[in-house]
Amino acid sequence: MMMGLLALVLLLAPLEAAAELKLPQGFTAQVYVTGEGFDTDATRGIRGIPATSTLAFDQAGLLYLARTGRRYVGGEVYDLWPLYRIPAGGARLSPAVEGRYFYGPPLLNPQVGAIRGGRELFVTTFDRERKVGALYRMVDGRAELFAGGTPERGARAILKQPEAAAVDSAGNLYVADRAVGVVVRLNPEGRVLDPKFVTISHPRLLAVDDRDHLWIGSDGSAEAPYQQGPGEIVRVSPRGVSEVVYRGPVIAALGVGPGGTLFVADRHEKQIFVLAQDGKRIEFASFTDGDVPRSLAFAPLTPEARRAGVAGDLFVIAIRGGTWPVNEVLRISGPFDDLVRPR
Repeated sequence: MMMGLLALVLLLAPLEAAAELKLPQGFTAQVYVTGEGFDTDATRGIRGIPATSTLAFDQAGLLYLARTGRRYVGGEVYDLWPLYRIPAGGARLSPAVEGRYFYGPPLLNPQVGAIRGGRELFVTTFDRERKVGALYRMVDGRAELFAGGTPERGARAILKQPEAAAVDSAGNLYVADRAVGVVVRLNPEGRVLDPKFVTISHPRLLAVDDRDHLWIGSDGSAEAPYQQGPGEIVRVSPRGVSEVVYRGPVIAALGVGPGGTLFVADRHEKQIFVLAQDGKRIEFASFTDGDVPRSLAFAPLTPEARRAGVAGDLFVIAIRGGTWPVNEVLRISGPFDDLVRPR
């Protein structure tokens, strides 16, 4: 079992030395995406790529990353960015070559959401000034409005500040609207089925497991996800029955791993933990070098991802040294199926 088997792992990865992580026996970590030359006055000489907040994999094992805009802070920040698409094997970016990895058109404050059928990528966007959000569907680099956007005159916006998106086995979409405090349920074509499928304070994170349970990460009363405050994780059954399964500090990210186990990134404690069925927190990884986790996702168990060599591995966006503008993507490999039995 995982408890009592933690060991300090410091590995030399193909790209750079990985963050120092305390991991269970049998697990390894390496840097998957890094960069250099993205210097500002605050980040001079720090290895990494510009701040990214979300990630997801398609069925071929390609990684998608979204650069961070102004969702929670004001000031002069450039909000219009395309996504990054990273090939199997990872990448080292620099200002001179990052354009090779751009994917799709520039979007306002984009967040990578769900991937449906291993191919359709859903991205949420948010116009901070107009308080209007949208959900885009992207295929082969082409983006089309799927839901939300500027409403007709006199009508209310369907989405104001959409954050995460998730998809169930029937192809329905769920979108967390942080500003309104609801999770909106859409049918496979993007029509609103339920504008208040779940009502919850500041929902920001979503995931659907293999039993079609919807997991929601809430920021509670915190005005921004990096602030201290009481957050919670809610599990919603396919019939719409909600249950609070975890209360604690605001979490950074959550994701469903092999066997339906829930992995959670805790930015404040600099840890990744597994949430057991009874709500017990089981420690998995601890950062010991000042880095903190920001987002996480598992690569799929598809034949294409297996051929790419990433299937079933956990990928984590880490904030370098706690310095917000600079990130790296770490890859953690090991016997995830053995950690916690399927639900």
